[in-house]
Amino acid sequence: MKAHHIMTHHVITIDQDATLADAAQLMLANHFSGLPVVDAKGELVGIVTERDFLRRQELDTQRKRPRWLELILGPGRMAEDYVKTAGRKVREIMTRNLYTAVEETPLAEIVQLMETHHIKRVPIMRGKKIVGMVTRQNFVQAVSSLSRGLPEPTPDDTSLRRRILATIEDHHWAPIGINAIVRNGVVDLCGVITDEHVRQAIVVATENVPGVEQVHDHLAWVDPMSGIYLLSPEDDMENPSRQAKAS
Repeated sequence: MKAHHIMTHHVITIDQDATLADAAQLMLANHFSGLPVVDAKGELVGIVTERDFLRRQELDTQRKRPRWLELILGPGRMAEDYVKTAGRKVREIMTRNLYTAVEETPLAEIVQLMETHHIKRVPIMRGKKIVGMVTRQNFVQAVSSLSRGLPEPTPDDTSLRRRILATIEDHHWAPIGINAIVRNGVVDLCGVITDEHVRQAIVVATENVPGVEQVHDHLAWVDPMSGIYLLSPEDDMENPSRQAKAS
């Protein structure tokens, strides 16, 4: 399998000149742990993640090194640390050293990237533009689908998957980040919802796409205020011992 078989197509990005508050609100609203950062041309220039919010001056969590170590590190390193902990723009705290892949990259190579560099997500590129994102969650979704012994996706499955995602994303009620794994017309829907009516609408929209034979609902419900999440009814039946958890 390759990146385009499991990647999330609809990727939310943030401008490098946006504020940290903008980034935090966007991440919280969509339950994201990271955001790709783009410049004025829409080209990928970095990524901002939860880790970038840990060492912050306003939280008094910045690194406090002994004076002798500051002398060894030098003013350049200390100045760099200051910008990361006190900067107010995304471009000032984002990670610029990126590890990316293309749509035809085998999943084994993406796993190698994740493990080698201790990262949770890999942007999928077409030239200088980001066209998708593969996260650890995408692998969980793919394994869940494959566990039923279905064959690897064919070109027809890939085409059907694109039509399904386009159909869902065409509606204003659709949340960001809905994903679909397709095998021989059997669709596994994955993602996060905050309203049960939206769950039903997503399933119906998928069922109405020509070529869809069966739909499996793995959409997790999340309470936006508390972070409590519940498995889909289908997954809950398969895991009766699972309880609601805080994300």
